Amino acid sequence: MRPELSRRQFIQTTGAAGFGLAATRLARGASLFEPGPVRVLSIGVIGTIGGADREQVAAHPEAQIVGLCDVDANSLARASEDHPDAFTCTDYREAFARHGDAFDAVIVSTPDHSHAPIALTALAHDKHVYGQKPLVHQLEEIALVERAIAAKPDLVTQVGNQRMAYPGRRAAVEILRSGVLGRALEAHAWTGAPGPDPYFNFEHHLSAPVRPPEHIDFDLWLGPCQERPYREDLLPVKWRSWWDFGSGGLGDWSVHVLDVIFFGFDELTSPMSVVTHAQHPADTFHTHHCRSTITYAVDSDAFAGKRFAIHYSDRNQAPSRAALGLPGDRWPDSNMTVVVCEGGVLSLTAGGGLEIWRDGELTDGLALPGLPEFGELNHWHAWIDNIVGVPTELRTPFRDGARITEAALLAVKASRFPGQELLWDKAALAFTNHAEATDTVVRRDYRTGFAPPEVG
Repeated sequence: MRPELSRRQFIQTTGAAGFGLAATRLARGASLFEPGPVRVLSIGVIGTIGGADREQVAAHPEAQIVGLCDVDANSLARASEDHPDAFTCTDYREAFARHGDAFDAVIVSTPDHSHAPIALTALAHDKHVYGQKPLVHQLEEIALVERAIAAKPDLVTQVGNQRMAYPGRRAAVEILRSGVLGRALEAHAWTGAPGPDPYFNFEHHLSAPVRPPEHIDFDLWLGPCQERPYREDLLPVKWRSWWDFGSGGLGDWSVHVLDVIFFGFDELTSPMSVVTHAQHPADTFHTHHCRSTITYAVDSDAFAGKRFAIHYSDRNQAPSRAALGLPGDRWPDSNMTVVVCEGGVLSLTAGGGLEIWRDGELTDGLALPGLPEFGELNHWHAWIDNIVGVPTELRTPFRDGARITEAALLAVKASRFPGQELLWDKAALAFTNHAEATDTVVRRDYRTGFAPPEVG
C-alpha cells in the first residue's frame, strides 16, 4: 500500500504553482513581480460567454476584471454592463498588443479550436491563465503547452474543472493515491454527451451558408481555422459537434470524468496506444457512440500489471455492473468514473457521489477512515489565491490538464479510424503504425496570423 499523503503533500503533488510568490495584489498596469503597495489582481477576459468564470473570479476580494475581449459584440456589450470600466476589444491579439500592461492574468473562455493560440499567447506575455476545457484542440498543442509551462514555472494555470471542488471527488483522489483498495486493474469513464440538447448538433444537420450576423466577427471567430462560410447551426454553442472547432462529447466532458484517474496515478504520463470503436465518421462532425480504450505502459506497485487501460465512452455506454462484481443494473449517473482495483471498486459521479464496493458490499467513500476533512473550496478563487501567494488546493493546473487532454484527444482523434489500434509516440508526435493518422489528426495547418507562439 502506498503511504497516505498529508494535506500539504497532497496540494504540492497536484501541481499548484506560485506558492513562493509574494502575496502581492495588483492594479491595472502593475506587474506581479514588482514590489509595491498592496493592490488588486487585474484580469483580462477573452471570451465573455463564459459568464460563470467571469462572475466567480470577479467575486474574489483581491481580483478585478479590467479587460473584455469577444468577437460577439452583443455578448461583449452585456459583459461590459457588469464591468463598465474595463477596456473592450474584439481581437485577442489586440488585447495583448495594446492593453497587455493593464492585466496580469487571463481567463480564456472561447471555443476549443482557439484555446491553444490564446493561452499560449498569454503565457508568452507572462500572464497567469485560467483556460476552459478541454485544454487544447490538437495533439501537437499539448506539447506546446507543456514546453510553455516548463519555461514559465512561476505562472499559475488552471483548467475549468469546477467539479473537482466536490468533497467526494477530492476524497476519491486520496483513496486512489493511498492504495487502500489494492493495485489498480483498469478504469472506466463515460459521459451521456452528446445528446439532443442546445450544446450539440446531435443530428449533424448542415444548414446552408448564410451571411454572418452583424454582431459576429466571424473571421476572428474562425481564428486558426481555414476560411469557410458561416452557417446558422454553428453558433453560439453547437460548434462542439464540429470536427474543426469542438471535441464532441468525449472532449467536452473529459476533464470532468477522467481527472480523478490522473490525479490518483501520477504514473500515467503518456499512452502507448488508443483504439476507438465508432460509427462511420462524418467529414464535418464528430461521430458519436464512441467506445475508446487508451492503454498505458506502467511499472509501479500501484498497478496489478504492466499495462493499464482506461475505457472511455460517450452516449452513456456504461460497463456491466455484474461484470465488475456490483449489484443492481443501473449506475447512479450518466457521467461516471470507475476504477477497478484488486481490493474493491471505486465508483464516482461527476457531482461527487462516491461509493466504494468490496465483495459486493457498499461503503460510503467519504466515511473511509483516515481521510482528511474536505472544507469548502472555490475552484475559481483557488486560482486567484495561488497567484497572490495564498496556498490553496488547486485543481486542475495545466500540467495535469495536459495529461487528461492527451488521453481524451487520442480517443477523439482515433474515431476517424474506427476499430484501428493506433500506436502513439508522444515524443515524435506520431502514430508509429499509421502514417495517415499522423498526417491528418495530430496537428492543424494554422491560418496566417493565428498560430500559437512557441514558448520556451
